[in-house]
Amino acid sequence: MEPQQSLESLARELAALPPSLGPVRLIGIDGHAGSGKSTFAARLAEALGHPVLHLDDVASHEELFGWEERLRAQVLEPLAAGRPAHWAPYDWVERRFGPERVLEPAPVLLIEGVGAGRRALRPHLARLLWMETPRAQSWMRGRNRDGRELSDFWDGWERAERAHFSNDPSRPFADTLVRQSGTGYEWSSGTGATGGTAASVTEGDDLPRA
Repeated sequence: MEPQQSLESLARELAALPPSLGPVRLIGIDGHAGSGKSTFAARLAEALGHPVLHLDDVASHEELFGWEERLRAQVLEPLAAGRPAHWAPYDWVERRFGPERVLEPAPVLLIEGVGAGRRALRPHLARLLWMETPRAQSWMRGRNRDGRELSDFWDGWERAERAHFSNDPSRPFADTLVRQSGTGYEWSSGTGATGGTAASVTEGDDLPRA
């Protein structure tokens, strides 16, 4: 374990990677629902000074994992050409896609959500990070966060996520494994995240969000 570092060190490492999608360095942050991806992505985006695209805004009730073509057409293809992406985030309360948003081709873009490391996206990623929180623990956090009113949704989600990762696993292809501790984050990088170096960072009382 190396001495504690700030997320700025990881941000510098990611910003120094070669572009992977036109002028953009696309960084995937994957993991089980409830594993803390959104909180970690927000912290990392703050250190980078660049945006996050949440896959929760791309998915829908009808297409929990069937959003691949929509993401490609609305986001990946324009950014690959160096053009702004025009996309419409999904409203989970209204059950419809909302007003269009514009996403500029920033030097680094974090794409966060379950399935961010799927096989269709991996060729476009400069780095894939996996939140190393066990599935049962992640799902319990998610259920506790969302409350009883969403218990039926979570029943369906767990079946869908299990099927997704059974068919299209992300973790074996991760470059970096991220673990959350009581004081912040630790991560290890290397080939398939099985070797290389380890680093830790104290970030206060972060709570998993997604």
